[in-house]
Amino acid sequence: MDVIKAARNLGKSMQEDPRFVEYARTKLALDKDEELQNKVGEFNVARMNIERLGESEDRDEEKFRAANLELREIYDAIMNNETMKAYNEAKAAVDKMLGDVMAIIQMCSEGADPETCEIPEGGCTGSCSTCSGCH
Repeated sequence: MDVIKAARNLGKSMQEDPRFVEYARTKLALDKDEELQNKVGEFNVARMNIERLGESEDRDEEKFRAANLELREIYDAIMNNETMKAYNEAKAAVDKMLGDVMAIIQMCSEGADPETCEIPEGGCTGSCSTCSGCH
């Protein structure tokens, strides 16, 4: 059970890492941003509208194009929101940290020396099928 204890300690260390702290802060801000949450709601309604229009047997192409344009405009508004930008940057940093941790764990599971194994250039996707090699 020492490995499980080490994993719990790793989890605790990750949650104390400044990248995770920033991610948690931006996620909370994202959840509290009413304007952004309203836009997400609008996006979901617009997406359902497109699905409905797309499934219609007598599909009106003009309405479908207009609905698609509306969806893209809402999406752009969401992605250009400062709260969303901060969240996406923080999430990318945490995702990279997790990828690096997984790369080290993967290398160690294949017999690499935990003290000297290096994270491959470009990071690890977590999927060996996309790996260009780290040995």
